[in-house]
Amino acid sequence: MRCPKCNYNKSSVVDSRQAEEGNTIRRRRECEQCHTRFTTFERIEELPLLVIKKDGTREQFSRDKILNGVIQSAQKRPVSSDDIEKAINRIEQAVRSEYDSEVSSEVIGNLVMDELAELDEITYVRFASVYKSFKDVDEIEELLQQITARVRSKKNNSVNHESD
Repeated sequence: MRCPKCNYNKSSVVDSRQAEEGNTIRRRRECEQCHTRFTTFERIEELPLLVIKKDGTREQFSRDKILNGVIQSAQKRPVSSDDIEKAINRIEQAVRSEYDSEVSSEVIGNLVMDELAELDEITYVRFASVYKSFKDVDEIEELLQQITARVRSKKNNSVNHESD
């Protein structure tokens, strides 16, 4: 690995640790010539994954695109950036483990909605309202009924577990 200070091509690894929930290895290195220490990251080279959009066109999978959509939906909500990052990691891991070269945008959207439903109900509704492109108020009402049922079910389960 080339030293960022003196450009010497040999360095030794001083320390290695897992990062990004085990998806990356962080290495501390020391240049054998000038003894400068620097950090490198090693990750698996992913094959390109194509997303098949609703209109049939294809584009390369973009983790950042999902992240931006979730961040917009979570604005002014009590959702931490750490929780968002973990949710995006789970979504990307699910997509990459189940699909080799192509996945539909619908699958990705549903994974995002499942994660957001667990994270924050308002963020979920905001994302769903953009993702699903509702045609009328009845569709929004149906979504709200689904999320309300889910929240009540969660509350009932937690009350039942507390009384055990």
